[in-house]
Amino acid sequence: MAFLYAALLTIHNLNRWVVLLTGVWALVASLRGRSAGRPFGPAARRTVVAFMGSLHLQVVLGLMLFAFLGMQNVPVFAGAPRASFQWEHLGLGLLAAVFATLASSQSRKATTDTARFQAAALWSGLALLTVLLAIPWWRPLLRFFGV
Repeated sequence: MAFLYAALLTIHNLNRWVVLLTGVWALVASLRGRSAGRPFGPAARRTVVAFMGSLHLQVVLGLMLFAFLGMQNVPVFAGAPRASFQWEHLGLGLLAAVFATLASSQSRKATTDTARFQAAALWSGLALLTVLLAIPWWRPLLRFFGV
């Protein structure tokens, strides 16, 4: 069981960087596309979908960790600066996933390319900001099977 926990935590930690990179990529691509007046084509859509997918994977991994630790009666975020951080982390992660989903759906539903880029930028930016608030920055930035 300790290996499973360490593996999940390592994947969750590494995927954090994928989420951050794809989030910045989606936001920058949306802002550039909007300002340049480009068409919102498959490449622009791909950035938003990649961010949403990586964020959804992060939430699933986080929920698995949360459930695993709960079953083991292990305190989640034992070294957190506030006792409420575990709930903040969980809530902000779910909210970020909702924002990323809205970035994808609203950019798909918009009628003009400018509106598509604007929706993608707005919701991706909110999702990225929420992710940055949810990250436990006091923990190691890279964790490889170390608990």
